[in-house]
Amino acid sequence: MKKIIVAPLNWGLGHATRCVPIIHFLLENNFVPILASDGKALTFLQKEFPNLESLELSSYNISYTKNLKLGLLFQLPKIVKAAQKEFKVIADFIAKNNDVVGIISDNRFGVRNAKIPSVYITHQLTVLSGFFTFFLSKIHQKIIQKFDECWVPDSKESSLSGKLSKSVNKKLNLKYIGALSRFKKADLPIKNAILIVLSGIESQREKLEKRLLKVFQNTTQKVVLVQGKIEKNQTKKRLGNVTIYNYLLSKELEQEINQSEIIICRSGYSSIMDLAVLEKKAFFIPTTNQTEQEYLAIFLEAIKSVPFCKEEDFNIDFLKEVKNYNALFCKENKLEKELLCLF
Repeated sequence: MKKIIVAPLNWGLGHATRCVPIIHFLLENNFVPILASDGKALTFLQKEFPNLESLELSSYNISYTKNLKLGLLFQLPKIVKAAQKEFKVIADFIAKNNDVVGIISDNRFGVRNAKIPSVYITHQLTVLSGFFTFFLSKIHQKIIQKFDECWVPDSKESSLSGKLSKSVNKKLNLKYIGALSRFKKADLPIKNAILIVLSGIESQREKLEKRLLKVFQNTTQKVVLVQGKIEKNQTKKRLGNVTIYNYLLSKELEQEINQSEIIICRSGYSSIMDLAVLEKKAFFIPTTNQTEQEYLAIFLEAIKSVPFCKEEDFNIDFLKEVKNYNALFCKENKLEKELLCLF
């Protein structure tokens, strides 16, 4: 059978989770996905798809800085070096596997090959970074041009990602493929008042977890907290009225979200797509100084979809505002088989 390499960036879990529907799409159309990533992203995909072959790539080792986008600018040499390493790993794999017919890279710059069609997935055609927005966006778009197609996970109207997924660069072979989510909406009875889903870079993820556990330590409501820590074994514990899981795989998390009244999470784009597909009321706490999440939180609050606040300001009373906002929404998205004509 024909194989396609699917390679998400290991940056939190968002890139990996939004590749789940891509992998199912490939399987449904008789392709064999090869999982390629590193760290927690690769571990997550291996747990979701234990029967698929996997390939470990070099880590970008991106470190968190106060100004994230500026920090990425200074870390470019390290990122380029990692991209060169993964480029070689992919080339070697393709040389040994003649049945590989394509590549789908979610924000991994070096996962491409001139011998076979390569697709790049991103919602950030514009990389917001203040003074450096124009410069970093140009760099990113130059990278995108090295791929045969760029799949943008949003509508042509950019209804969920706003100006992030808009570009006037006609050299980009863009295809707007609609929201990518591993979940499906189900009308289940509500059992949780609040579901907290954590994700992102570890230092920031842990910081928010400590903050929220302190806020909810004496709550009388039923709260579930998913730490987003992909570990060897799944764990479950109780802290007062808060049930804590280290992680949940897709089917388990889908059920918890469908059975929860309010979702608290970061304003990462993969979370936004998931909540829109499930039509859930939410409250966002964007990662401090992560420009993309801050923009998305402001954008979605402005259109009365989801309220938000800064991490250090959060308290339970803010959740009273959720009733005044519309739930996120997007039409159910089915990937079109024509997308695979490239392969």
